[in-house]
Amino acid sequence: MPAILDFGWKDDAPAFYHRYLCDPIEKMLPKDGSPILDIGCGNGYFANKLIDKGYCVYGIDFSEKGIAIANRKHPGHFFANNIETDNLPAKLQNIRFKTIISTEVIEHLYNPESFVVLVRNILKNNLEKDDDEGIFILSTPYHGYLKNIMLALAGKMDYHYSALWVGGHIKFWSRNTISRQLSQVGFKDIKFKGAGRFPYLWCHMIIQCKITT
Repeated sequence: MPAILDFGWKDDAPAFYHRYLCDPIEKMLPKDGSPILDIGCGNGYFANKLIDKGYCVYGIDFSEKGIAIANRKHPGHFFANNIETDNLPAKLQNIRFKTIISTEVIEHLYNPESFVVLVRNILKNNLEKDDDEGIFILSTPYHGYLKNIMLALAGKMDYHYSALWVGGHIKFWSRNTISRQLSQVGFKDIKFKGAGRFPYLWCHMIIQCKITT
């Protein structure tokens, strides 16, 4: 597997962004016990944390190393899978996922449209009645005009937009561009929440949106 897809997971420790994202995303999740799919789950840290709290969570990721680490704690909940294809692993295809989460993934993808189409299709295929809805919650680093100005003034542009990180960010999303990407494939009721640091200088943004029949 190419290094850009494997990401180099070594253990089940949290990534730096988990301290900003886990609590606010958990507050957005349904509390009805319905299955949740974590796409791009990495080493399974967040998904396993949710399972420990009683949520029903499964995860998929490019990284076979990450999936092996994730399955140490809750075997059978995590599967290696290309998240830019149209198919889930066979063992997940009959589970009715109406909530999908994805943390710090979309900025790494060459074709983010195929990714959000996959999410849309999974959710739509699991809707049971006309007034049903599927929920997609994702996070990505925040980019905005004020933040970019501050990065430039602080001399941090080379660090922030570094091309030297193997498997690093190749898409830099603003609130406007991520909203357009989601709405183009049918997601509605798009809501945003900044995470980490100060307003409009946020480290990350959390996006919640819905799909209906």
